[in-house]
Amino acid sequence: MRVPARGVLIDLDGTLLDTVPDLAAAVNAMRADFGRPALPVEQVASYVGKGADVLVHRALTESLEGRAADADFQRGKASFYEHYRRENGLKAVVFDGVREALTLMRGRGLALACVTNKPREFTHDLLERVGLDDFDVIVSGDDTVEKKPHPAPMLHACALLKLLPSETAMVGDSENDVLSARAAGCRVIVVETGYNEGRPVSELDADAIVPGLLDAARLIEPLHASSPN
Repeated sequence: MRVPARGVLIDLDGTLLDTVPDLAAAVNAMRADFGRPALPVEQVASYVGKGADVLVHRALTESLEGRAADADFQRGKASFYEHYRRENGLKAVVFDGVREALTLMRGRGLALACVTNKPREFTHDLLERVGLDDFDVIVSGDDTVEKKPHPAPMLHACALLKLLPSETAMVGDSENDVLSARAAGCRVIVVETGYNEGRPVSELDADAIVPGLLDAARLIEPLHASSPN
């Protein structure tokens, strides 16, 4: 199959990079500040996807739906941010094929946006550190009032690219990405490199499910402005 598009909206954590080693280090340093034992990396990975605030709540309560007491949350968030500023990008790994995928899409004339729930202060530093900061647009978790799975981040990215959602394809690794993109009206490709809160991606409502970003890039063909959507 082919996915026609003029622009591509790409998730960060789990799609471009394996960031769990850094996140787990910061989460466990935060938990140590509370006198709590470290969590397995795999458990922290299942907590990733809805932004830093939700990650802090989940890490403190050890539950996907957990909500820490406000005082604990505020203390935990400050601690996590402090530790993550140190850890961000130290062990993160660019997935195989990502650089080639971005080059391929650029060569096809596609506009590129990174759309993530990660706070802006961490997003730009991380992308610059790993040499993946050459996006036309970067939308971070605090650039819109609502985060993924709300459609606002996707709609904001489309507006900045001056494209209709129907002219874009979103590539992500989780239900949050799919729900956000579908609600915005984008086509959706899911990669198998990510986290999806510990659930299999095979159950997601995607136009295609592929091993990685390079496979996704190969499916996307340029949609010219005069072509029907």
